[in-house]
Amino acid sequence: MNDLEAALNSNQMVKSAQVYLSVNGQLRVDIEQKKPIARVSTHASYYIDDQGSYMPLSPNYTARVPLVTGTVEKNNLTHVFKLAQKIEADAFLKKHVIEIEQTEKSTFFLKFRQCNFTVQLGSLKNLDKKIMNLKAFYNKALKEKSLNRYSNVNLQFDSQVVCTKI
Repeated sequence: MNDLEAALNSNQMVKSAQVYLSVNGQLRVDIEQKKPIARVSTHASYYIDDQGSYMPLSPNYTARVPLVTGTVEKNNLTHVFKLAQKIEADAFLKKHVIEIEQTEKSTFFLKFRQCNFTVQLGSLKNLDKKIMNLKAFYNKALKEKSLNRYSNVNLQFDSQVVCTKI
C-alpha cells in the first residue's frame, strides 16, 4: 500500500493521496487533486496551483483562470502566486481579471475581461489599498459609463488612480 500511495503522490496533478484498508477489508484510495489558480504562458505553459507550486497542464481539462505572461520563472513564482491568490480570493477580481503580466522588475499589469484599458499595478506593495482604489475607480466609471474611454489605469501612486484617456 505504501508503494501505491507513493506512486499516486508522485503524480504532479495530485495534491495528496491516501491508500488504506477499510474495516470490511476493501482497499480504499482518497485522492485530492491540485487546484490551479493561474496559467503561465511563456516559453513553457503550466499552471500555478493554490499552494504556489508548478502544476502541469491537463490534456483533458482547461481551467478558467487568469493567464500569466511576461517574465515568469518556474522556480520563482512567489510574486505571481501572491497576486494570483489575491485574485482568486476576491470575487470582483476573479470576475474581471483575465491576464496578469509580470515585467523583469516584478511589476505587474492587469487586463480586464470587457474593458480596453490596462491596469498598471506596479509592485505588490500596498496591494490591498491598490485593489480598493481600483474597485472605487471601476464602480465610478461604470456608473458614468466611461470605462471604454481609458487606455491605461495607473495604481502605482499612493492614494490615487491616474488614468490615461484614449
